[in-house]
Amino acid sequence: MTDLKEVALRAGVSRATAARAFASPDMVRPHTREQVFAAARQLGFRPNRLGRQLRLQTTQLIGVVVPNLLNPVFAEQFQSMEQAARARGYNLLLATTDYQAERESEVVEELLRQRVDGLVLTVTDARSNRVLQSLAQEDTPFVLAYHQPENPEYSAVSVDNRAGMALATRYLLQAGHRRIGMVAGSALQSDRARLRYAGYREAMHAAGLEALPLIEMPAHTQADFATLAPWLHDPQAPSALLCSNDLLAISLINELRRNGWSVPRQLSVMGFDGIALGTQMHPTLCSVVQPIAELAHTLIDQLLAQIAGATPASHCLPCQIRPGESIRPLEETSDDPLA
Repeated sequence: MTDLKEVALRAGVSRATAARAFASPDMVRPHTREQVFAAARQLGFRPNRLGRQLRLQTTQLIGVVVPNLLNPVFAEQFQSMEQAARARGYNLLLATTDYQAERESEVVEELLRQRVDGLVLTVTDARSNRVLQSLAQEDTPFVLAYHQPENPEYSAVSVDNRAGMALATRYLLQAGHRRIGMVAGSALQSDRARLRYAGYREAMHAAGLEALPLIEMPAHTQADFATLAPWLHDPQAPSALLCSNDLLAISLINELRRNGWSVPRQLSVMGFDGIALGTQMHPTLCSVVQPIAELAHTLIDQLLAQIAGATPASHCLPCQIRPGESIRPLEETSDDPLA
Protein backbone atom coordinates (compact mmCIF):
# COMPACT_ATOMS: atom_id res chain seq x y z
CA MET A 1 0.00 0.00 0.00
CA THR A 2 1.33 3.41 -0.98
CA ASP A 3 2.24 5.67 1.93
CA LEU A 4 3.01 9.37 2.34
CA LYS A 5 6.76 8.74 2.10
CA GLU A 6 6.39 7.36 -1.45
CA VAL A 7 4.25 10.34 -2.44
CA ALA A 8 6.88 12.74 -1.12
CA LEU A 9 9.62 10.87 -3.02
CA ARG A 10 7.63 10.94 -6.27
CA ALA A 11 6.89 14.68 -5.82
CA GLY A 12 10.49 15.52 -4.94
CA VAL A 13 9.63 17.06 -1.58
CA SER A 14 10.14 16.17 2.07
CA ARG A 15 7.62 14.00 3.90
CA ALA A 16 6.77 17.00 6.11
CA THR A 17 5.96 19.14 3.09
CA ALA A 18 3.78 16.40 1.61
CA ALA A 19 1.91 16.06 4.90
CA ARG A 20 1.42 19.82 5.09
CA ALA A 21 0.05 19.89 1.53
CA PHE A 22 -2.80 17.62 2.61
CA ALA A 23 -3.35 19.00 6.13
CA SER A 24 -2.93 22.74 5.43
CA PRO A 25 -2.85 23.27 1.64
CA ASP A 26 -2.98 27.07 1.97
CA MET A 27 0.40 26.97 3.72
CA VAL A 28 2.13 25.29 0.77
CA ARG A 29 3.15 27.06 -2.43
CA PRO A 30 0.70 26.30 -5.27
CA HIS A 31 3.34 24.71 -7.52
CA THR A 32 4.61 22.45 -4.74
CA ARG A 33 1.08 21.58 -3.64
CA GLU A 34 0.14 20.53 -7.17
CA GLN A 35 3.28 18.36 -7.41
CA VAL A 36 2.22 16.53 -4.24
CA PHE A 37 -1.38 16.11 -5.40
CA ALA A 38 -0.26 14.89 -8.83
CA ALA A 39 2.05 12.33 -7.23
CA ALA A 40 -0.79 11.16 -4.97
CA ARG A 41 -3.08 10.69 -7.97
CA GLN A 42 -0.44 8.73 -9.86
CA LEU A 43 0.16 6.43 -6.90
CA GLY A 44 -3.50 6.13 -5.92
CA PHE A 45 -2.81 7.60 -2.48
CA ARG A 46 -5.49 9.09 -0.22
CA PRO A 47 -4.51 10.65 3.12
CA ASN A 48 -5.93 9.13 6.28
CA ARG A 49 -8.11 11.94 7.57
CA LEU A 50 -9.39 9.85 10.48
CA GLY A 51 -6.03 9.79 12.21
CA ARG A 52 -5.69 13.55 11.91
CA GLN A 53 -9.22 14.07 13.17
CA LEU A 54 -8.54 11.94 16.23
CA ARG A 55 -5.37 13.89 17.00
CA LEU A 56 -7.10 17.25 16.65
CA GLN A 57 -10.40 16.13 18.27
CA THR A 58 -12.35 17.44 15.29
CA THR A 59 -14.14 15.81 12.36
CA GLN A 60 -14.51 18.94 10.21
CA LEU A 61 -18.16 17.93 9.88
CA ILE A 62 -21.23 20.13 10.40
CA GLY A 63 -24.63 18.59 10.96
CA VAL A 64 -27.55 20.29 9.19
CA VAL A 65 -31.18 19.64 10.14
CA VAL A 66 -34.00 20.95 7.93
CA PRO A 67 -37.71 20.04 7.73
CA ASN A 68 -37.37 18.67 4.19
CA LEU A 69 -35.77 19.25 0.80
CA LEU A 70 -39.10 19.42 -1.05
CA ASN A 71 -39.23 23.11 -0.19
CA PRO A 72 -36.65 24.86 -2.41
CA VAL A 73 -35.85 27.27 0.45
CA PHE A 74 -34.03 24.52 2.29
CA ALA A 75 -32.43 23.09 -0.84
CA GLU A 76 -31.09 26.53 -1.82
CA GLN A 77 -29.90 27.10 1.77
CA PHE A 78 -28.07 23.76 1.86
CA GLN A 79 -26.32 24.34 -1.45
CA SER A 80 -25.05 27.77 -0.37
CA MET A 81 -23.99 26.43 3.03
CA GLU A 82 -22.13 23.55 1.40
CA GLN A 83 -20.15 25.99 -0.75
CA ALA A 84 -19.32 28.20 2.25
CA ALA A 85 -18.35 25.23 4.44
CA ARG A 86 -16.18 23.61 1.78
CA ALA A 87 -14.24 26.85 1.37
CA ARG A 88 -13.45 26.65 5.09
CA GLY A 89 -12.40 22.98 5.03
CA TYR A 90 -15.68 21.55 6.36
CA ASN A 91 -18.22 19.07 5.02
CA LEU A 92 -21.94 18.85 5.79
CA LEU A 93 -24.10 15.95 6.99
CA LEU A 94 -27.82 16.46 6.24
CA ALA A 95 -30.91 15.15 8.04
CA THR A 96 -34.60 15.96 7.57
CA THR A 97 -37.50 15.94 10.05
CA ASP A 98 -40.64 16.55 7.95
CA TYR A 99 -41.83 19.11 10.54
CA GLN A 100 -42.07 16.40 13.23
CA ALA A 101 -40.83 17.53 16.66
CA GLU A 102 -40.22 13.95 17.83
CA ARG A 103 -38.06 13.28 14.78
CA GLU A 104 -35.80 16.22 15.66
CA SER A 105 -34.46 14.45 18.76
CA GLU A 106 -33.66 11.33 16.75
CA VAL A 107 -31.76 13.03 13.92
CA VAL A 108 -29.80 15.34 16.22
CA GLU A 109 -28.74 12.38 18.35
CA GLU A 110 -27.62 10.51 15.24
CA LEU A 111 -25.59 13.50 14.03
CA LEU A 112 -23.93 13.82 17.43
CA ARG A 113 -22.95 10.14 17.20
CA GLN A 114 -21.18 11.07 13.97
CA ARG A 115 -19.10 13.47 16.11
CA VAL A 116 -20.08 16.59 14.17
CA ASP A 117 -18.27 19.72 15.34
CA GLY A 118 -21.50 21.75 15.38
CA LEU A 119 -25.07 21.92 14.13
CA VAL A 120 -27.24 24.19 11.97
CA LEU A 121 -30.89 23.61 12.88
CA THR A 122 -34.33 24.54 11.58
CA VAL A 123 -36.84 23.14 14.08
CA THR A 124 -40.61 23.29 14.45
CA ASP A 125 -40.58 25.64 17.44
CA ALA A 126 -37.53 27.23 19.04
CA ARG A 127 -39.39 28.55 22.09
CA SER A 128 -39.88 25.28 24.00
CA ASN A 129 -37.68 22.80 22.20
CA ARG A 130 -36.13 20.05 24.33
CA VAL A 131 -33.43 19.37 21.76
CA LEU A 132 -32.17 22.95 21.96
CA GLN A 133 -32.32 22.94 25.75
CA SER A 134 -30.25 19.75 25.83
CA LEU A 135 -27.68 21.07 23.34
CA ALA A 136 -27.28 24.29 25.34
CA GLN A 137 -26.63 22.31 28.53
CA GLU A 138 -24.04 20.16 26.77
CA ASP A 139 -22.31 23.22 25.26
CA THR A 140 -22.70 21.77 21.77
CA PRO A 141 -22.22 24.61 19.24
CA PHE A 142 -25.37 25.20 17.21
CA VAL A 143 -27.01 27.95 15.19
CA LEU A 144 -30.70 28.23 14.38
CA ALA A 145 -31.69 29.01 10.79
CA TYR A 146 -34.75 31.21 10.14
CA HIS A 147 -35.77 31.35 13.81
CA GLN A 148 -35.90 34.45 16.00
CA PRO A 149 -35.39 32.84 19.43
CA GLU A 150 -36.36 34.54 22.67
CA ASN A 151 -33.54 32.77 24.53
CA PRO A 152 -30.34 34.91 24.30
CA GLU A 153 -28.22 31.78 24.74
CA TYR A 154 -29.35 30.53 21.32
CA SER A 155 -27.40 31.64 18.28
CA ALA A 156 -29.57 32.35 15.23
CA VAL A 157 -29.60 33.80 11.73
CA SER A 158 -32.97 34.85 10.36
CA VAL A 159 -35.00 37.52 8.69
CA ASP A 160 -37.51 39.51 10.72
CA ASN A 161 -40.56 37.35 10.05
CA ARG A 162 -42.97 39.71 11.76
CA ALA A 163 -41.65 42.78 9.93
CA GLY A 164 -41.49 40.89 6.64
CA MET A 165 -45.16 39.95 6.69
CA ALA A 166 -46.12 43.43 7.89
CA LEU A 167 -44.23 44.74 4.85
CA ALA A 168 -46.19 42.37 2.61
CA THR A 169 -49.49 43.46 4.14
CA ARG A 170 -48.68 47.14 3.59
CA TYR A 171 -47.74 46.32 -0.01
CA LEU A 172 -51.26 44.95 -0.56
CA LEU A 173 -52.83 47.89 1.27
CA GLN A 174 -50.96 50.28 -1.00
CA ALA A 175 -52.37 48.34 -3.97
CA GLY A 176 -55.86 49.18 -2.73
CA HIS A 177 -56.76 45.92 -0.98
CA ARG A 178 -58.68 46.16 2.28
CA ARG A 179 -60.03 42.63 2.70
CA ILE A 180 -56.78 40.74 3.15
CA GLY A 181 -56.48 37.24 4.63
CA MET A 182 -53.60 34.95 5.53
CA VAL A 183 -53.16 31.25 4.79
CA ALA A 184 -50.81 28.93 6.72
CA GLY A 185 -50.40 25.31 7.77
CA SER A 186 -52.42 23.64 10.48
CA ALA A 187 -52.37 25.49 13.82
CA LEU A 188 -49.43 27.64 12.72
CA GLN A 189 -47.16 24.64 13.12
CA SER A 190 -43.95 26.67 12.98
CA ASP A 191 -42.83 29.64 15.03
CA ARG A 192 -41.95 31.44 11.78
CA ALA A 193 -45.57 31.22 10.64
CA ARG A 194 -46.80 32.52 14.00
CA LEU A 195 -44.55 35.56 13.74
CA ARG A 196 -45.68 36.18 10.18
CA TYR A 197 -49.33 36.05 11.24
CA ALA A 198 -48.56 38.53 14.02
CA GLY A 199 -46.96 40.87 11.46
CA TYR A 200 -50.05 40.65 9.25
CA ARG A 201 -52.36 41.43 12.18
CA GLU A 202 -50.25 44.40 13.30
CA ALA A 203 -50.22 45.95 9.82
CA MET A 204 -53.99 45.50 9.43
CA HIS A 205 -54.70 47.04 12.83
CA ALA A 206 -52.31 49.93 12.10
CA ALA A 207 -54.39 50.64 8.99
CA GLY A 208 -57.58 50.63 11.04
CA LEU A 209 -58.77 47.37 9.48
CA GLU A 210 -59.87 44.06 10.94
CA ALA A 211 -57.46 41.15 10.60
CA LEU A 212 -59.22 37.99 9.46
CA PRO A 213 -58.86 34.70 11.35
CA LEU A 214 -56.10 32.51 9.96
CA ILE A 215 -57.15 30.25 7.08
CA GLU A 216 -55.60 26.93 8.12
CA MET A 217 -54.60 24.37 5.53
CA PRO A 218 -54.11 20.69 6.46
CA ALA A 219 -50.50 20.76 5.25
CA HIS A 220 -47.74 23.33 5.68
CA THR A 221 -46.96 23.70 1.95
CA GLN A 222 -50.09 22.36 0.24
CA ALA A 223 -53.38 24.18 -0.27
CA ASP A 224 -56.81 22.57 -0.17
CA PHE A 225 -59.61 24.25 -2.13
CA ALA A 226 -62.37 22.74 0.02
CA THR A 227 -60.86 24.50 3.05
CA LEU A 228 -60.65 27.80 1.18
CA ALA A 229 -64.04 27.72 -0.59
CA PRO A 230 -66.19 29.00 2.34
CA TRP A 231 -63.99 32.10 2.55
CA LEU A 232 -64.30 32.80 -1.17
CA HIS A 233 -68.11 32.79 -1.13
CA ASP A 234 -68.49 34.85 2.03
CA PRO A 235 -70.08 38.33 1.53
CA GLN A 236 -66.85 39.80 2.91
CA ALA A 237 -64.57 37.52 0.91
CA PRO A 238 -60.91 38.60 0.81
CA SER A 239 -59.60 40.23 -2.33
CA ALA A 240 -56.02 39.17 -1.52
CA LEU A 241 -54.37 36.33 0.39
CA LEU A 242 -50.96 36.25 2.05
CA CYS A 243 -49.35 32.81 2.33
CA SER A 244 -46.89 31.80 5.03
CA ASN A 245 -44.49 30.40 2.41
CA ASP A 246 -44.01 30.33 -1.35
CA LEU A 247 -44.80 26.65 -1.90
CA LEU A 248 -48.15 27.14 -0.19
CA ALA A 249 -48.79 30.19 -2.39
CA ILE A 250 -47.93 28.25 -5.56
CA SER A 251 -50.15 25.37 -4.47
CA LEU A 252 -52.96 27.81 -3.65
CA ILE A 253 -52.77 29.43 -7.10
CA ASN A 254 -52.93 25.99 -8.73
CA GLU A 255 -55.95 25.01 -6.62
CA LEU A 256 -57.76 28.24 -7.47
CA ARG A 257 -57.13 27.93 -11.19
CA ARG A 258 -58.10 24.24 -11.14
CA ASN A 259 -61.44 25.27 -9.68
CA GLY A 260 -62.15 28.08 -12.14
CA TRP A 261 -60.76 31.06 -10.24
CA SER A 262 -58.48 33.58 -11.92
CA VAL A 263 -55.32 34.88 -10.22
CA PRO A 264 -54.94 37.82 -9.95
CA ARG A 265 -58.15 38.97 -11.71
CA GLN A 266 -60.45 37.55 -9.05
CA LEU A 267 -58.00 37.05 -6.19
CA SER A 268 -54.47 38.29 -5.55
CA VAL A 269 -51.98 35.88 -3.91
CA MET A 270 -48.63 36.68 -2.28
CA GLY A 271 -45.96 34.37 -0.87
CA PHE A 272 -43.07 34.53 1.57
CA ASP A 273 -39.55 33.19 0.81
CA GLY A 274 -38.63 34.43 -2.65
CA ILE A 275 -37.73 31.04 -4.14
CA ALA A 276 -36.59 31.05 -7.77
CA LEU A 277 -39.48 28.80 -8.80
CA GLY A 278 -41.87 31.69 -8.20
CA THR A 279 -40.37 33.64 -11.11
CA GLN A 280 -40.76 30.72 -13.53
CA MET A 281 -44.53 30.25 -13.23
CA HIS A 282 -47.51 32.12 -14.68
CA PRO A 283 -48.54 34.35 -13.14
CA THR A 284 -45.17 35.09 -11.59
CA LEU A 285 -45.38 35.02 -7.79
CA CYS A 286 -45.17 38.22 -5.78
CA SER A 287 -43.22 37.36 -2.64
CA VAL A 288 -41.27 38.53 0.40
CA VAL A 289 -37.68 37.60 -0.45
CA GLN A 290 -35.36 36.11 2.15
CA PRO A 291 -31.65 36.56 1.27
CA ILE A 292 -31.05 32.79 1.35
CA ALA A 293 -27.43 32.79 0.10
CA GLU A 294 -26.41 35.52 2.55
CA LEU A 295 -28.24 33.72 5.34
CA ALA A 296 -26.46 30.45 4.53
CA HIS A 297 -22.99 32.02 4.53
CA THR A 298 -23.74 33.86 7.78
CA LEU A 299 -24.85 30.58 9.37
CA ILE A 300 -21.52 28.94 8.56
CA ASP A 301 -19.50 31.95 9.74
CA GLN A 302 -21.46 32.14 12.98
CA LEU A 303 -21.18 28.40 13.71
CA LEU A 304 -17.44 28.27 13.03
CA ALA A 305 -16.97 31.29 15.28
CA GLN A 306 -18.77 29.43 18.07
CA ILE A 307 -16.72 26.29 17.47
CA ALA A 308 -13.64 28.51 17.90
CA GLY A 309 -14.98 29.77 21.23
CA ALA A 310 -17.14 32.81 20.43
CA THR A 311 -20.32 33.43 22.39
CA PRO A 312 -23.74 32.89 20.75
CA ALA A 313 -25.02 35.78 18.67
CA SER A 314 -28.07 36.45 16.53
CA HIS A 315 -28.29 38.12 13.13
CA CYS A 316 -31.51 39.40 11.58
CA LEU A 317 -31.16 40.06 7.86
CA PRO A 318 -33.37 42.43 5.87
CA CYS A 319 -35.96 41.11 3.43
CA GLN A 320 -37.66 42.83 0.51
CA ILE A 321 -40.65 42.55 -1.80
CA ARG A 322 -40.27 40.90 -5.19
CA PRO A 323 -43.12 42.19 -7.37
CA GLY A 324 -45.04 39.63 -9.39
CA GLU A 325 -48.06 39.13 -11.62
CA SER A 326 -50.00 37.31 -8.87
CA ILE A 327 -50.90 40.72 -7.36
CA ARG A 328 -53.26 43.19 -9.04
CA PRO A 329 -54.31 46.62 -7.78
CA LEU A 330 -57.86 46.43 -6.45
CA GLU A 331 -59.16 49.26 -8.62
CA GLU A 332 -58.38 47.09 -11.67
CA THR A 333 -60.20 44.09 -10.18
CA SER A 334 -63.87 43.47 -10.70
CA ASP A 335 -66.06 43.77 -7.61
CA ASP A 336 -67.87 40.63 -8.75
CA PRO A 337 -65.67 37.63 -7.83
CA LEU A 338 -67.26 35.60 -10.62
CA ALA A 339 -66.88 38.26 -13.33
